[in-house]
Amino acid sequence: MTDFSGKRGLVVGVANKRSIAWAIARATASRGARLALTYQGRFEEHVGELAASLDHQPLVLPCDVAVDADIDAVFAKIDQEFGGLDFLVHGAAFAPREELSSPFTETSRDGFRTALDISAYSLIALARGAAPLMERSGGGSILTLTYLGSERVFPNYNVMGVAKAALEASMRYLAADLGPRGIRVNAISAGPVKTLAAAGISGFSGVLGVYRDRAPLRRNIETSEVGEAGAFLLGPAASGITGEVLMVDAGYHAVGM
Repeated sequence: MTDFSGKRGLVVGVANKRSIAWAIARATASRGARLALTYQGRFEEHVGELAASLDHQPLVLPCDVAVDADIDAVFAKIDQEFGGLDFLVHGAAFAPREELSSPFTETSRDGFRTALDISAYSLIALARGAAPLMERSGGGSILTLTYLGSERVFPNYNVMGVAKAALEASMRYLAADLGPRGIRVNAISAGPVKTLAAAGISGFSGVLGVYRDRAPLRRNIETSEVGEAGAFLLGPAASGITGEVLMVDAGYHAVGM
């Protein structure tokens, strides 16, 4: 088991106990990591309750990833409290509900801008803030969360699929940009799980059924499995891995029919 004792991490994108970002937070905290968790607006109470359940009390900080001043404030606080940073988990994603339910040709300019800003550009903004703190710590690891909808068309995923494609491209460019500074950047592409974000996708239960029937393992994944994969990519066992998308989807991506 990877030891995260003495490691300091920032986890962005926790909404509730079903969040994949929370599964990664638990996996690293249980191994000794000291964490900072951010919340956006109405999720303050949920994130506060989850934070209280960890053995090592984390920092809990407000952050709207669409606001640069919020991001700057988070890293200033981490610098003050932690003195450096070893890893960052980016789990922020959002698209207006109507952009997911309408035909893709009806995607609005504002909806497109919002989805790309929150779901993709935020990774760049957070990486920029994290990099100096990671350099001070001798390097670090950044992990983001994507989905197969970046490569293939899924019903009612629409502009979020485009945002995830932009996110994966951003991950690769960041890996190339930050690699000389000792910072790795990777992504996990998880199979469908019942997160808050998934609740906004019409017909999601049908997607779960298709995965369960066709994936080589003949089941859906658990968020804890993504959490363990996240701990691997963030830890020293993955020290030679960067610019990679790790599929954690019971093998669904590998089958054609």
